Amino acid sequence: MIRAATKRGVSLLCSNSLSYQLQQWRGIRVKVRNNNLDQALALMQRKMQSSGIERMIRNEQTCHIKNSEKRVLAKKNLERKIRAQDLARKLKMILVQKVRGL
Repeated sequence: MIRAATKRGVSLLCSNSLSYQLQQWRGIRVKVRNNNLDQALALMQRKMQSSGIERMIRNEQTCHIKNSEKRVLAKKNLERKIRAQDLARKLKMILVQKVRGL
């Protein structure tokens, strides 16, 4: 009877803490081995770069951006996008010509 009660209690604890465990799983965890913080920080930096969290933090806006600045940024992004599409189109044309043997 005690075992059944403890099993139910453990299962209740597990189900309640499941959302907490999922939240913890989403973050980045790094183990510090042999009290080597430099190595742990380097590992954390690599994990942040590979997961894209660093880029997301850097791009996060903390203050208000004026509408004129938003227009300038939108124009720059559009120009960058058009340039990338133009380059992709040129590269595709070159590769097609190369495959055809021209």
